[in-house]
Amino acid sequence: MSAAEWKKKCEEEWSLQGAPMPDGLDWKSVYEAKPFGRNLLKNPAPYGLSKDVPPPEPELPAVPDRGPPRFQPDGDFTGWTTNTEVLPYDTSGIPKGVAVCALPLSITLVCAERLWDELLDEFQPEIAIQDWYEESQLHDSIYQLHVKLLGADKNTVISEHTVNPTEQRQAYSHKWKEVSHVFSGYGPGVRYVHFLHRLKNSFLNGFHNTRFTGSAVIVRPSKSSP
Repeated sequence: MSAAEWKKKCEEEWSLQGAPMPDGLDWKSVYEAKPFGRNLLKNPAPYGLSKDVPPPEPELPAVPDRGPPRFQPDGDFTGWTTNTEVLPYDTSGIPKGVAVCALPLSITLVCAERLWDELLDEFQPEIAIQDWYEESQLHDSIYQLHVKLLGADKNTVISEHTVNPTEQRQAYSHKWKEVSHVFSGYGPGVRYVHFLHRLKNSFLNGFHNTRFTGSAVIVRPSKSSP
């Protein structure tokens, strides 16, 4: 196929009519990268769990652990800038003398795919964010999500969204809870997505972690796209 044919294929399959599509791009490579409609996060379910299956009930170990383990992300992060931030134990809201510690977990993933500058600056496709976390009665606040759209310098914040839900602890419930957001009309200059979530764990007679799954960053050409 010629360069013009690859360009036409991208335009038709991704409904990019009216979007800037420079002739100088390698449209074959863009098409093969499939930047639209797929999850750009490399490891969305590090615990191997699915949101379509109820989360497993926590199990107490036969011998109590000495403390919460440190989580390390696992997966193929080729071409990504990845770091795990270990935060101090958070004892806020814990009565004095109670042997419980909580560990907020944050994972920072900075991604860049084959989305050309003119598309992001002028057409501004939707950037959909999704995450699922395990409901529990550990604390009033066990989950936080903070997503930022960054400029080329990876520091300038062009748009951001923060979620800090409050848990209902009156009755026992143990399900996956969805958190989602769609960025649109965010303005020119976006080049990176900074995806960070924190989950609170507890350790008393055993380690009880708050698990997550189905983390996603998906770029959609337009609101009418499937």
